[in-house]
Amino acid sequence: MQAPAVGGVRLPRGNGEIIRLARGASLSDFAEKINANPASLVQALFNLGEMVTATQSVNDETLELLGSEMNYVVHVVSPEDEDRELLESFDLTYGEDEGDESDLQVRPPVVTVMGHVDHGKTRLLDTIRQANVREGEAGGITQHIGAYQVLSHVNGEDRLITFIDTPGHEAFTAMRARGAKATDIAILVVAADDGVMPQTVEAINHAQAADVPIVVAVNKIDKEGANPDKIRQQLTEYGLVTEEYGGDTMFVDISAKQGTNIEALLEAVVLTADASLDLRANPDMDAQGVAIEAHLDRGRGPVATVLIQRGTLRVGDSIVAGDAYGRVRRMVDEHGADIDAALPSRPVQVIGFTSVPGAGDNLLVVEEDRIARQIADRRNARKRNALAARSRKRISLEDLDAALKETSELNLILKGDNSGTVEALEEALLGIEISDEVRLRVIDRGVGGVTETNVNLASASNAIIIGFNVRAEGKATELANREGVDIRYYSVIYQAIDEIEKALKGLLKPIYEEVELGRAEIRQVFRSSKFGNIAGCWITSGSVKRNAKARLIRDNVVISDTSIQSLRREKDDATEVREGYECGITLGYNDIKEGDIIEAYELREKPRD
Repeated sequence: MQAPAVGGVRLPRGNGEIIRLARGASLSDFAEKINANPASLVQALFNLGEMVTATQSVNDETLELLGSEMNYVVHVVSPEDEDRELLESFDLTYGEDEGDESDLQVRPPVVTVMGHVDHGKTRLLDTIRQANVREGEAGGITQHIGAYQVLSHVNGEDRLITFIDTPGHEAFTAMRARGAKATDIAILVVAADDGVMPQTVEAINHAQAADVPIVVAVNKIDKEGANPDKIRQQLTEYGLVTEEYGGDTMFVDISAKQGTNIEALLEAVVLTADASLDLRANPDMDAQGVAIEAHLDRGRGPVATVLIQRGTLRVGDSIVAGDAYGRVRRMVDEHGADIDAALPSRPVQVIGFTSVPGAGDNLLVVEEDRIARQIADRRNARKRNALAARSRKRISLEDLDAALKETSELNLILKGDNSGTVEALEEALLGIEISDEVRLRVIDRGVGGVTETNVNLASASNAIIIGFNVRAEGKATELANREGVDIRYYSVIYQAIDEIEKALKGLLKPIYEEVELGRAEIRQVFRSSKFGNIAGCWITSGSVKRNAKARLIRDNVVISDTSIQSLRREKDDATEVREGYECGITLGYNDIKEGDIIEAYELREKPRD
């Protein structure tokens, strides 16, 4: 059945059928679903005011608009649904324990430490682990996610607790949120001498959104001015009521620096887990987990810190995580020791991926390498399409003229030492709000040092390369100098954000404001065959400058917008004549009369906020 013309083009018409399309699908994909010619969809969309090629990734709104015009209901499949369907096609599922109740065994709780910067999160983890990583971090701020297990003694029983160390600066919100997703319990660190701060509230929101129980560690009780009771009162506003006030949240007063009450804090974590959570998993199935962090190691290749959530991961298993796949060649625990098997809730470094997985990617064990590669390739293609659809700037016919003019755009290539940092940096940079006049585009991102390929891409696309905790490899520096490519290196994220924000402000077109310089009244007009009409003037206010912009006003009406061509005082050229003096002026406009007013002004650049 042929439809009425859609945008002047006749297309197959639906009867309200639901068409499922992947995010970033092209018009060719749409045409295949409804048995139509892709060229006709291109023409129809063009006539509706949208210019897209048949194979170009299209955003969700455009697909839905075109579908509604043809009486189809377009459902853009969410990435989660699409991934589930992909796994189902390989007879795989994620997020479920196999077997029955008898197969489930108790696993250790997974804990994330959250809180405001400088409230002592890293110091607390140092004390718990009996190790100091804080001094190795730039600016004293944790820059990476790490994971490790510690042993605690509760009611005479040895209990393991897994800690995920999440970064402290607010720009790492995305990474911190990922930590909460893999977490059973959150320890909220609040300084007793400081109180509830913006990041404290942010951490509470993350934990509550992930439906994670919270144990509050009131830190720095050894400092002067510490007031733990005040913290308890403040946190009641956020739904965290201590057991002393009749609530169900455990508060422990600690000093991470002195090591006070650390065992009590670990005991509170275990008791909270036992009271409110059923932490069990099947260790006898193929492993499933989440990549907490990943980076490219010069000697070992891609290395991922993985938290096993169910099953047991063994050396030799074929694995896939996001769009990365491989075979487990080696596993290392938090102490650097090799292990052969990782049980549920065990954090472990996995070596054997062919590329670097993303922070937060789900890890699956599959039967063979071929299946792992197929899943990774399909995910990679989907990710590229979705990214292309998101980054494509919609151009309507009304905007075509503006689109063809030069736009102010800052292209960036991001390289970092691990995927979580790169992702957090990208989100922070894309969140910078300056003006609609300028755009920020991340055209490439990756883990590892800056390569010659990165430099060539930057040269071709006029981009700046941001290196976070990495440096240029081999001849990349020499190539960058030769090609004039700007490579910026950073080790603290907010420095990168500040500099990019300043660069974006520099791309803004200047805003000018008009400033009146002065007014001159024409008292007499002199005719000159050489210079044209010369205005004999009296400066009535301000001053008049040579080459300044000017308006000729007659009876309060602007006759001409011109400029002051020459300015003479008596017989000498002058650059400026002030109020109360006579002068001779020639304008870029010759029709002047006695009584006309010359208003001199200039345009000055207005500083932006």
